[in-house]
Amino acid sequence: MPSQKQDTAEFTNYYLQRATKEFAEDLDKIRTADDFKGDALPLLISSLSQGTSMFSPSEQARVVNAQDKISEASSC
Repeated sequence: MPSQKQDTAEFTNYYLQRATKEFAEDLDKIRTADDFKGDALPLLISSLSQGTSMFSPSEQARVVNAQDKISEASSC
């Protein structure tokens, strides 16, 4: 059974993938803006990551477990 730390890391990864997919057009506009500098990228990633704090550890584990089951089913 994965630890809470592993679940949190996997959930953060999943959350960032979903967020970047959902906000792809907006993120592209930000990325190509004249005033966007490369050193702002870590701040942007950190800002997006803050959204994970809305989810409790049990909610994060539930999402991770569901994704694991989907992965297992699709590999069969």
